[in-house]
Amino acid sequence: MKRIISVSAAVLLTVLCVCGTAAYGAEGPDISAKAAVLISADTGEVVYSRNASEKLPMASTTKIMTALLCLESGGLYDEFTVDSQAIRVEGSSMGLCEGDTVTKYALCCGMLLPSGNDAANAAAVRIAGSIEAFAGLMNERARKIGLSKTYFVTPSGLEGEGHGSSAADMAMLAREALKNELFRDICSRESIKVRFGSPPYDRWLKNTNKLLSIYEGVYGVKTGFTDEAGRCLVSACRRDGRDLICVTLNGRNDWDDHIAIYEYGFGAVRQLELELPDDISADIAGAASDKLRLVPGKSSCNVTTVTGNADDFTYTVLRPPFLYAPVREGDEAAELRISFLGREVCTLPLYAAETAEIKAADKSKSKKGMFSRLKEFLGGYFSR
Repeated sequence: MKRIISVSAAVLLTVLCVCGTAAYGAEGPDISAKAAVLISADTGEVVYSRNASEKLPMASTTKIMTALLCLESGGLYDEFTVDSQAIRVEGSSMGLCEGDTVTKYALCCGMLLPSGNDAANAAAVRIAGSIEAFAGLMNERARKIGLSKTYFVTPSGLEGEGHGSSAADMAMLAREALKNELFRDICSRESIKVRFGSPPYDRWLKNTNKLLSIYEGVYGVKTGFTDEAGRCLVSACRRDGRDLICVTLNGRNDWDDHIAIYEYGFGAVRQLELELPDDISADIAGAASDKLRLVPGKSSCNVTTVTGNADDFTYTVLRPPFLYAPVREGDEAAELRISFLGREVCTLPLYAAETAEIKAADKSKSKKGMFSRLKEFLGGYFSR
């Protein structure tokens, strides 16, 4: 019997502890990185880890959070002039100059592909008014995700006192960011055309993530490097329907490290097909029946897991306390959240399986009320 919970608020995300070294008895890969982790992108299960909970500088992989907050801030295609102080920053750049007109979308491309520190700073000042205020937003979001070893000082990843994260935290951050379809699209591009300048003109930006072109199935996420942090890399890879996220911090050979970890990891996970519940109903007001049957858009979904089985998954209906007639068959009426041991896997739409018309008495009352209001309006108008 599938466990179905009906609530009207979001489910609290439970962050599971990351520990261990090689996954589940097999010998792990030989890598150069000081810290590393490989997780299921679906369930968050740890497939492989090395010093995964140790806080370290993470360089420009910081921009995963910066880009996510920027994409969520709205007005992505509104043009504005960049702050001249914000773009005066050392290191990698997307090429912003004083007086340039740009959009938040272009800034996200600029920070995720060529790893522009100027793009990250410009976005931070545009969204929060200052670097410091934006860092506060970053840390607030980190707490909500449950990143216990993460603290942000800058939006770019240039080191500040206390700025750092763990491989485990960065994997969970990437998992969160990849739920955003636009983020996923941008970070998967080897190059992208954007428009900015004074006046704006089209130009191409190239991705620093070479893993996109040298290892099949990779679709992100972000590179990073400083002298203190060493080479850092967050990537995601899909093979035969199985999704994994890999993080290495302070490595010498990050491309080779990720390939070795993926070769190990894809042999340790499997794809589990979950049959979705088909006995869901919701309370509805104003219809002949007080219940409305709901169905997901598909009968099953596949998840990447290491040891999970069907009993480890719960299904939560997210909806208002009541639905109100009329509702047409096929209308999206609620959502179904799938969770693995308390951690959200995905959220799918639920559709009305039938049409619920307004019951006859309510229709009569509705028409009567409408005519009464019209009469009162006209009477008041002609009495002026």
